[in-house]
Amino acid sequence: MQVLEQLKETPLVAVIRETSIENIVQIGSALSKGGIRNLEITAETPKVTALIEKVTDELGDEVIVGAGTVLDQETARATIMAGAQFIVSPTVNVETIRMTKRYGVVSVPGALTPTEILTAYENGADMVKIFPANTFGPDYLKSLKGPFPHIPLMVTGGINLENIADYSAKGGALLGIGSNLVNPKKLVEKEDYEALTKEAARYVQKVKGIQKL
Repeated sequence: MQVLEQLKETPLVAVIRETSIENIVQIGSALSKGGIRNLEITAETPKVTALIEKVTDELGDEVIVGAGTVLDQETARATIMAGAQFIVSPTVNVETIRMTKRYGVVSVPGALTPTEILTAYENGADMVKIFPANTFGPDYLKSLKGPFPHIPLMVTGGINLENIADYSAKGGALLGIGSNLVNPKKLVEKEDYEALTKEAARYVQKVKGIQKL
């Protein structure tokens, strides 16, 4: 199964910021046990390429690892060389899309307006991230699916247990969950990681029956 299909098959992405070499594998393992196997490690995180390499090496086929907050083609290439299987950006940067596709990696640029969405897709994006999604809410996503039924949409920004099912039902092919799910600074004891697994499972349960998990 190709990466894009795998992402859609389990349409929850944990967006991980401010993590470290010491805890990234524990975080990935805890999320995977809860049913969330798509990990987006943001590029502004120190030593992001080392983090991606470590997760890829130690968790192998257990998770799909991508890089997020990728602002330019140089960062895209560096994280792809480290093992990133998908590249997520907050904006439409055509050169970043082209670099990502040059290496056969899934491209998910960020957009908000219809013009930006179409521009991203016409330039090779596999999926377009609606960001920040909470600016307009789930109904905006539903409106976008009218003219763009063929463009898979990811949503990120303010996604939580209360609204994730609504975003999923109204067209979110991929749902990115950030600090509402993962806060690396608060993960210290074994019990913290066990709690993360349980929280991940709650998110999975929320979208079951709406999109096949």
